[in-house]
Amino acid sequence: MKRLCLLLAVLLTLSPLAARAEDPAPAQVDQIERIVRDYLKQHPEVIVEALKAYQAQQDAKKADALRATIASLKSELLSDPATPVGGNPAGDVAVVEFFDYRCPYCKAMAPDLAKALAADGKVRLVYKEFPILSPTSVVAAKAALAARYQDKYVVFHDRLMGVQGTLDESQIYSTAADAGLNVARLKADMERPEITEAIARNYSLADKLDIQGTPAFVIGDQLLDGVSTADELAAAIKRARGG
Repeated sequence: MKRLCLLLAVLLTLSPLAARAEDPAPAQVDQIERIVRDYLKQHPEVIVEALKAYQAQQDAKKADALRATIASLKSELLSDPATPVGGNPAGDVAVVEFFDYRCPYCKAMAPDLAKALAADGKVRLVYKEFPILSPTSVVAAKAALAARYQDKYVVFHDRLMGVQGTLDESQIYSTAADAGLNVARLKADMERPEITEAIARNYSLADKLDIQGTPAFVIGDQLLDGVSTADELAAAIKRARGG
């Protein structure tokens, strides 16, 4: 309704009758309204075009605001010492992934992500644990971050992403054992306050970026929200390089 009112206001402003009268009389207003109404009945595509143009403007403003937000959060996205890094740590482009180990979409696209990184070889993968689906998701995220203290984050992450079906706590710890982790030590390290704090920072980051689900990727100044193919990831990486 607001969009239609804006359109009518523009048409009224452009009307010759409106242009000749700074304060048109009621009869003139009625005449202008009839002209506009009749015109729109004959040319409904004008409304559609106006709404599309308005939506394009709003989308552009939203994209600009998002780019500015990403730029303001660059340090938090890329340089948090509590955040694990994979791929090529010295890569010239970073892919920041927000994920949940119980997210079927994250698991489904894990092969495409690996394919995109393997094909490039110059991408730094930044792992943002974002456990939002269940309490078990939090347990898995804490276990993964605790695996860093045994230098097995990436291998454990990949194993957890490969678990089929619903992930439960027993599977988390059995997967840890299969990945070569000392489970007793892992459970003790999971209680470290810095792990809880790291996850809290990820929640805050996601909120600032308006990320409400998983997977989500920040690549350069872009946000890819939802499942992306290997080709889409590769294209986003190319854009981030300026290519």
